Amino acid sequence: MEENKKKFITAEDLKKHNKPEDLWISIHGKVYNVTNWLKDHPGGDIPLLNLAGQDVTDAFIAFHPGSAWKYLDKFFTGYYVKDFYVSEVSKDYRRLATDFTKAGLFDKKGHGVVCSLGLVTLMFSICIYGVLCCKNLWIHIFCGALLGFSWVQVTFLGHDSGHYQIMTSRGFNKLAQILTGNCLTGISIAWWKWTHNAHHVACNSLDHDPDLQHLPVFAVSERFFKSLTSKFYGRNLTFHPLARFLVSYQHFTFYPIMMVGRVNLYLQTLFLLFSNRKVPDRGLNILGILVFWTWFPLLISCLPNWQERILFVLASFFVTSFQHLQFCLNHFSANTYVGSPQGNDWFQKQTSGTIDISCHSWMDWVYGGLQFQLEHHLFPRLPRCHLRKISPLVQDLCKKHNLPYRSFGFYQANLTTIKTLRTAALLARDLSNPVPKNLLWEAVNTHG
Repeated sequence: MEENKKKFITAEDLKKHNKPEDLWISIHGKVYNVTNWLKDHPGGDIPLLNLAGQDVTDAFIAFHPGSAWKYLDKFFTGYYVKDFYVSEVSKDYRRLATDFTKAGLFDKKGHGVVCSLGLVTLMFSICIYGVLCCKNLWIHIFCGALLGFSWVQVTFLGHDSGHYQIMTSRGFNKLAQILTGNCLTGISIAWWKWTHNAHHVACNSLDHDPDLQHLPVFAVSERFFKSLTSKFYGRNLTFHPLARFLVSYQHFTFYPIMMVGRVNLYLQTLFLLFSNRKVPDRGLNILGILVFWTWFPLLISCLPNWQERILFVLASFFVTSFQHLQFCLNHFSANTYVGSPQGNDWFQKQTSGTIDISCHSWMDWVYGGLQFQLEHHLFPRLPRCHLRKISPLVQDLCKKHNLPYRSFGFYQANLTTIKTLRTAALLARDLSNPVPKNLLWEAVNTHG
């Protein structure tokens, strides 16, 4: 009797509500109107826009704690999806997420945060002492490298705090984000949330995932040669002559660019904070950036000459390049697609768009747990101390449903990434030279 009183719409009807001014989603077959929630959504508007008009149950489970379910009722439209269907993969994924919740894994954060904070404090202290109290060039270079490694560890803490609460309250968690991101590294937590949430939802979508949109410098797929439109940035990714030239040699320039990749993050932070786009806690983020650009130049100015200052900065950037490289290894050579993400193949998209980096357990702290990239993408709220533990369960689930689970050693992951870049580079050269090639061109460019 109760079933007869329910109002139903079809999945096709749901798809029609996919615009910012009319945005509906469904979770467990119940339809919610989140149009007015779009501007207040803590994860930003991009995830909702990318999944508008679809069932988003798996994504909701991945990103939200159990306490979030009680807030859904106020958005309920009264409708249910008539042809609601749950795939076997999704059933197993949800069952696994439930098991983790019952085991308390999402709440057991271990002692990683305390240890990381202690390590970062120690490294910053040694760096400042070395710069201020020592006169030796090599000690100064070592301090620069140590500062870079502390930035890497601080970034992992900021990443953790963005996915789940690492502090005792939301207020302290936000403070930790501003301190670890803006004040200590010069990279805005607002920029990170904006891009990172979009990356997680649209993993390896060439036109929706900002982490693959690096023209004119890099292109991981020949489909970028058709000048795709970035749905994230809202502009064309034009494959102009300069882009063709740079991409043609990207397998050579990849590592050098990684060494100065931090400059791009500084610029992206400034572009966002001083843009017309709505930025949560803009003033607080700008204040944090000002703190960084006060202490960092002052520390550099304490070095005796410009030669040592440049070497100090280069040493810090060189060490942080490992982290930039790691993020690229996790995704550049994985499968890609064009189009918006689909809520009904959440698990499949995460498996196809990620690559794990295999290493010994004692190296987990170096990688920040993100060598388990697939595990992290499937369960982003899971503290990193549990990722190695759940990895066999994820592997079994992938095997059961005949889905890829790729885990390469660091060396093999580099080879695979360079091979992907080289393949695209050679195709870009062909596009830039439609005329018959002479022998010199063949000799120089065929073997890259």
